[in-house]
Amino acid sequence: SSSSSSSSSSSSSFSLRSTTDSTETTVSTTTKADLSSPGDRDILVRAAKGEQTERTPVWLMRQAGRYMAEFREYSTKYPFRERSETPSMATELSLQCHRAYKMDGIIMFSDILTPLPTLGIDFDVVRGKGPQIYTSVRTEEDVAKMDDPNDIDFEAKLPFIKEILNTLSEDAEKANTSLIGFVGAPFTLGAYTIEGKSSKDCLTTKKLMMEDETGTNMAFSQFVDKLAIMIGKYACYQIDNGAQVIQVFESWAHQASPKWFAQYAKPAAQKAIKIIKETHPDVPVIYFANGGSSYLELQRDMGCDMIAVDWAVDMAEAREILGPDVPISGNLDPTVLFGTKEQIEEAVRDCIDKAGGPGKHLLNLGHGVMQGTPEEAVGWLVDECKRYQGKDA
Repeated sequence: SSSSSSSSSSSSSFSLRSTTDSTETTVSTTTKADLSSPGDRDILVRAAKGEQTERTPVWLMRQAGRYMAEFREYSTKYPFRERSETPSMATELSLQCHRAYKMDGIIMFSDILTPLPTLGIDFDVVRGKGPQIYTSVRTEEDVAKMDDPNDIDFEAKLPFIKEILNTLSEDAEKANTSLIGFVGAPFTLGAYTIEGKSSKDCLTTKKLMMEDETGTNMAFSQFVDKLAIMIGKYACYQIDNGAQVIQVFESWAHQASPKWFAQYAKPAAQKAIKIIKETHPDVPVIYFANGGSSYLELQRDMGCDMIAVDWAVDMAEAREILGPDVPISGNLDPTVLFGTKEQIEEAVRDCIDKAGGPGKHLLNLGHGVMQGTPEEAVGWLVDECKRYQGKDA
């Protein structure tokens, strides 16, 4: 199936390129955000590859979320796993925000924990409590008991993913936009599993890393290695089924000191990214270390196509630390969406300017859209990003 999907994706990207090329001269003169141009179909993909684009593209982490009343009609009635693992519901929840705001990509409604059962790790998302993971990982024996990540049949273990992505792939084409897939990074999924739930200090994980460092118990490094293989293959499975970009979420980077990041999180993420890039060299991969902006200099060589940065670093400084050759995404403070229309538009322009001007980066928040965010604010952000032609325009 991968060969047929890769041949179909390559033919579609060729036709996109040709339409983009023929319209590039006219695109720059179009300033109205509501006018869709042929280049919009893959503008996010091109930006993620590091290409300069005709304007700055935009999507938002947690753009499919509880800030939307339409979304809450589902989230208040159905438990998370039912919503994310029922194709009709997951596709509807993925599409609602794009219908309303026309971001430059549709992202599959899912969770970074979704593939854990492929290794035999049991989890649920409990209302009011968040994710709960029931499989204990403390010893090398615990890791050895897990399924072999090289033998996973994703179609059998996660049958809903194929249907969700196949449907969204068609929807993205009809909507003239891109389809974004995503995975959690190995350190984050490892720490989440070890802690069993959200954690303030990740103490159990850190004790395991220290035991691993001394060689007395290698459970942590063995576990993140298994996760890296599974995650890399899971991302490839998403691409085989229509994802055009993959974002790798290191959601718990704030739990890793620069030392632990360099020693455990980074090599495991690099391994997962390498698996993706070796199988799908033309599909861009974005790496996002939430809380990792204090060690951005360690992220220049992740092996991905683009680095997404959190909101705790100034975009101009992030651009300087990463250097001119590392494509960048980010990084508006999500709370700006609770401000006035003028404040939101100014923040958008400031971020674009600091990233190098229109078409020089991929605009996003520096974390997800917060619950309670006014819906119209998301529209103001997206519209201003699409409209902005630069300081001198």
